[in-house]
Amino acid sequence: MRIYVYLRTMKKRLTQRPMRPFIYILSFILVSGLVFGISLKNEDPNKDKLLLEIISYVLDRGHYDPKEINDAFSENVFMNYLENIDGQHRFFIKSDINTFDSYRYRIDDELKNTQLDFFNLSYNKLMERMEQVQKFYESLLDTPFDFSRKEEISLDYENLPYANNLEGLKKQWRKQLKLNALERFTSKRDEEVSKAEKDSTYVSLSDIEIEKDVRVKIKENMKFFFEGYNELERKDWFSIYINSIVVQFDPHTFYLAPSDKDRFDASMSGKFEGIGARLQKRNQEVKIVEIISGGPVWRDEIIEVGDIILKVGQPNEEPVDITGMRLDDSIKLIKGPKGTQVILTIKRVDGTIEDIVVTRDIVELEETYARSSIIQDDTGSFGLIELPKFYINFEDYNARNAATDVKKELEQLKKKKVKGIILDLRNNGGGSLKTVVDMTGYFINEGPVVQVKSTGGKKEVLKDTDPSIIWDGPLVVLVNEFSASASEIIAAALQDYKRAIILGSKQTFGKGTVQNVFDLNRMITGGTYGNLGALKVTTDKFYRINGRSTQLEGVKSDIVFPDQYAYIDMGEKDQDNPLAWDRITPASYIPYDKMKNYEYSLVRSKERLKENPFIKLIDEQGLWVKKQKEDYTYSLDYTSYKADRETNKKYSDRFKKLEEFESTYDFQWLPEAGFEGEPNEDLIKKRERWEKSLKKDIYISEAVEILKDLSTQIKVDNTVAEVKN
Repeated sequence: MRIYVYLRTMKKRLTQRPMRPFIYILSFILVSGLVFGISLKNEDPNKDKLLLEIISYVLDRGHYDPKEINDAFSENVFMNYLENIDGQHRFFIKSDINTFDSYRYRIDDELKNTQLDFFNLSYNKLMERMEQVQKFYESLLDTPFDFSRKEEISLDYENLPYANNLEGLKKQWRKQLKLNALERFTSKRDEEVSKAEKDSTYVSLSDIEIEKDVRVKIKENMKFFFEGYNELERKDWFSIYINSIVVQFDPHTFYLAPSDKDRFDASMSGKFEGIGARLQKRNQEVKIVEIISGGPVWRDEIIEVGDIILKVGQPNEEPVDITGMRLDDSIKLIKGPKGTQVILTIKRVDGTIEDIVVTRDIVELEETYARSSIIQDDTGSFGLIELPKFYINFEDYNARNAATDVKKELEQLKKKKVKGIILDLRNNGGGSLKTVVDMTGYFINEGPVVQVKSTGGKKEVLKDTDPSIIWDGPLVVLVNEFSASASEIIAAALQDYKRAIILGSKQTFGKGTVQNVFDLNRMITGGTYGNLGALKVTTDKFYRINGRSTQLEGVKSDIVFPDQYAYIDMGEKDQDNPLAWDRITPASYIPYDKMKNYEYSLVRSKERLKENPFIKLIDEQGLWVKKQKEDYTYSLDYTSYKADRETNKKYSDRFKKLEEFESTYDFQWLPEAGFEGEPNEDLIKKRERWEKSLKKDIYISEAVEILKDLSTQIKVDNTVAEVKN
């Protein structure tokens, strides 16, 4: 096909030229599609090869850090692809892997020559094995499970060997099905005991009846499971193969098949309906990776990032096990109309399992906006501004946005004569860069805020050019592991200027990159070949004004306040193939010189944390979470399984003492400065509930104490600091 010749020729010419800024590369790509003028048909068998060629071209010319396509790259693709299509070793056996192994170091050569031998071989073998499993799994479920038999199963799939043969594969399936059955059996048995305790006339089901019912339900779920797999077309598996390739560049570079692109566009519109959480499929598990501000689970605080969804049930229906299910199919079960309920079986980050009921809803935009509260005690008043995200109307910057709203909140708090302000950026995943630059300017004189380095090495320093300062008093910024991107930029800038004390987790998320989306259909003309989808590509990198990247490293808190994620990697470091940390030349800036009691406040806070009885318990909780995360072995007899489950629950219950914390401060929410009109009854109730949550927030309590230290007048006499009231 002529397009291959043109692409190879153009690529060769381009690689002989100096790298240009990404905007120019993008322009060339758009024009090149018109130059080719190719008309390709939907039924053309070379469509997959064309897609690979175009994606390789875009990555080579557009990615911030293009990779060398060599044997090491090939091996990584090989391993990642097998994990993506059979991460739990449910289908392939050892002889299959041995056959595939001849391609371990040849995928790079196939990419360069647009060959698909490895994909075709693995796809055909997967279809064959799936058909074989479908023929034997029912017979495994026809035989009662012996829950008195002592045996174990390991779910450490990364180190779990493949079965030697089909007979070995059946044994692995039997154990996996038995674990599923044991979980259901245990829950159902507890339910029967509870019913009998509440109603003396209730006739409980026998263990035999429960076990039989459990197997019937699992068989129904497995039928649903394979129906989902059988609906997949070759192109769906090929998309997985492509993403096994592009993810080697970095975790945020991703191929969006046409249906995925439609969902991506919908998510960018800001309209979400469902439970209000972003999900990710990893190691065959559906994991919560983000809680969407304004959504039902965010409002009710019933799910946390890191939790795993094991089952999804509708009211009055048997829950469906979604382990190993396609993410799209899992989402279909979870989503639903506003006002309806879904029952999720959640495995918490501490290993405990529980059912929660979520009332589906539409994400409320009002809940994503900045909001503020007055914090009072007998020493005076302090202010809190909570910012869930950096929102903006790109079509009209004069419309409501995070920067203008925070400015109004600051002015509102100043009128209340507050002595210090807390800016809460916990769980803020980022947003508009312009709002970050403007917002940072409210706390500093004019100067650089962030440096951006683009594809080709071009560097730009984004500055605050307004010399005025909205708030020049004591400032504390609250962050955690899920403060990312734009949140890290403002926290880093205020830290570098020594303008604020950063309080929170050991470090923030550590995402210091920017992505752009390429419509791959622009590469060709004639449009009869069908939709090629799009490619999300990492094109830029952020750097602090001190020259250090926020990539991987994030922003390290001045005062580390432990939490349950303290001992596990929950950020960019936990992703596959993240870009490396590096540094560039610092920008020219002058640290803020009016921050009083800075060192004194740090020392005082650290002393308080040492004496705080809750800190030791929080640290212990973090160690417990780490231990549970690293435990992959499960007992398959009822007595041991039940004992382990009760032990875990009993141990995790000790952390409920943390819920007893309640600060001595009074909180009073303020009407949103950017909100027009009077708050309705629904909003008032939500804000009152927010007040109660603030009173239970141990992190805010410590932030107020830091503000007190920052605002206290200190007279230093030699080495003795005398505090004046």
